[in-house]
Amino acid sequence: MLLFHVLAQAAVAVAPMEAAAQQGVTSYGPTFFAAQQPSTAVDMLNRIPGFTLENGATVRGFEGAAGNVLIDGQRPASKTDTLQDTLFRIPAGKVERIDVIRGGAPGIDMQGKTVLANVIQKKDGGIRGVIAMADNHIDDGRDLGQLRLEASGGLGEIKWELSGRVARGLDDGAGAGRGALFTAGAAPVFNDYDGEGDGLFYSGVGAIEAPVLGGQLRLNGRILTDGFKYEERTRVFSTPVENQQFVYLQEQDDTEVGARYTRKLGEPWDLELVGLRTTRNRVTNDIFTNGSTSLFAVDRDTVETIGRAVVTHRFNPRLSVEVGGETAINTLDSRTTLTRNGTNVPVPAANVEVEEERSEVFAKASWRPADAWTFDAALRYERSTISSEGDVILEKSLRYLKPRLAVSWAPAERTQIRLRFEREVDQLNFSDFVASGGLNSAGGVTAGNPDLDPGQAWVGEVALEQRFWGSGSVALTYRHAELSDVVDRGPVTAPGGSVFDRPENIGDGTREVVALDLSLPFDRLGAKGALLKGNLTKRWSEVTDPTTKETRSQSALRGLDWNASFSWDMPQYKMTWGVDAFGAFRETTYRYNLVYTRKLNTYVKPFIEYKPQADLNIRLELPNVTRRNLHDTFYVYDGVRVAGAVPTTVDDKRTDQTAAGTFLRIRKTFG
Repeated sequence: MLLFHVLAQAAVAVAPMEAAAQQGVTSYGPTFFAAQQPSTAVDMLNRIPGFTLENGATVRGFEGAAGNVLIDGQRPASKTDTLQDTLFRIPAGKVERIDVIRGGAPGIDMQGKTVLANVIQKKDGGIRGVIAMADNHIDDGRDLGQLRLEASGGLGEIKWELSGRVARGLDDGAGAGRGALFTAGAAPVFNDYDGEGDGLFYSGVGAIEAPVLGGQLRLNGRILTDGFKYEERTRVFSTPVENQQFVYLQEQDDTEVGARYTRKLGEPWDLELVGLRTTRNRVTNDIFTNGSTSLFAVDRDTVETIGRAVVTHRFNPRLSVEVGGETAINTLDSRTTLTRNGTNVPVPAANVEVEEERSEVFAKASWRPADAWTFDAALRYERSTISSEGDVILEKSLRYLKPRLAVSWAPAERTQIRLRFEREVDQLNFSDFVASGGLNSAGGVTAGNPDLDPGQAWVGEVALEQRFWGSGSVALTYRHAELSDVVDRGPVTAPGGSVFDRPENIGDGTREVVALDLSLPFDRLGAKGALLKGNLTKRWSEVTDPTTKETRSQSALRGLDWNASFSWDMPQYKMTWGVDAFGAFRETTYRYNLVYTRKLNTYVKPFIEYKPQADLNIRLELPNVTRRNLHDTFYVYDGVRVAGAVPTTVDDKRTDQTAAGTFLRIRKTFG
């Protein structure tokens, strides 16, 4: 009843707040965040009502990879350095304000988003630095340490940034559990297992910005070395008892070099040029031993080179137009081997070289005919040519026209209705082009398929947002998509006669999404400084299964997702405490000969932050305090699944002892 009481007052509540909305832009300055004592730009963004940070999509090209945050009006010219990591390196003391754009605003490229944040930094050139040390103590005795060093500053008109990090990471889904194998006509066979996974990575990031030829040139670079190991031991209580071992090893090296040049071409004209090159080498080995030994090895190299140019013209404060284009060349060189006791097993699309040449031109316009209305429109034309050599030889060209129209209407100062209509075209996943696998599961090795078409969707969306009580917000969103060329799973036969699963286009379908976002401050309820933020998302979809011809949902679609974060700022004690929760979910994947269901229970993380002085922050967390469990079930069929068939084997695994522990971080800032 409390929630309904809050929402009933929302429409009429008028609370003083620093944020002032003008032409769809709401500004949040230092006063708004004063009681929260944030350390970084991420902390500040997490407190903004009606806003949730999105890192962006992992896709090729630059245009479609944007997150929902700008920094000084621009996207970071990086793809491998996540948006969240970039914002972590911006101290709160360096932020002048954060503007939140809802629906659109002239001169702002919304990048397909309906809500966007713009972090405006102070223009001073002082030197700032950060030293952060952390330890994640796992209750099985492991200590996973972290060290982060950051520095930024200016020398006249030149600005620079440096950051280095070394850390041990944790696979928090690994642990101990029990399993059972049920086979038709036979007694069940039980097992127990214990697994753990962790890794060590090093990363370095640098950037420099200076005036060049009447504009600003920013150069940035990043390197990463990441090693990871997962090991699992299993006892199968058959007759006799069988011991199994699975080891997964991964080594990855990334590099990135980027450049952005911006310049005004007269008062209403702006020019932006972006260049970016990324490389990645990833080597993985799956080793499975159960009396015999199987090895699945993949050595994969990817390279992406991007060039982009954009010109923006502001006709007046209410109308702006942007035109531009980008081109990207992507290459993939993948070498795969599968052996059993040293004997090679043929795998379709095992050794493939793929090249994609992709170009896109676009025109965008933002128009505010009246204070309450904003129209944001875009038209993009994409053309790509994909060719492959090696085990699969082909060449194909793809062309798509992608229109988008977003309309926002604010019938009252704190109320906004947003509409969006868009044609979305997925990017083909290079990982789908080549073989992959997991030898420790019933799914086994899967083949690649370079001859895929990208999935497409015509999407309609409507959202209603009501802001209240200064820092309160509730938003309800409904989204419907008409799908075509859906990418899912299907069978393929190898030259030796073995049948493998692989990605396939399975036809048309539909998808619907309903999402509720809530930011609820408790100041008026007697708990000054307390805030609850959360999201609840429900998804439905319908596609036709390529093997049974029956209607089902898309593979790996999470039907229900939720998360919630409660925090309580207590500036009188120089502390903030709270709890984060990431809700349980269930997803089902369909293959030609099995159905795989994964259930993951709720993850809970209490925390407390103490700030004894302005430049020192101490944070204590209890990750996975409830030791959430994981339930994997494989329903295996004899051959291709058919309508009405029952599985011949059910492989059931319940991981009920996942890693938990204590995380402690000390962060010291300078300048």
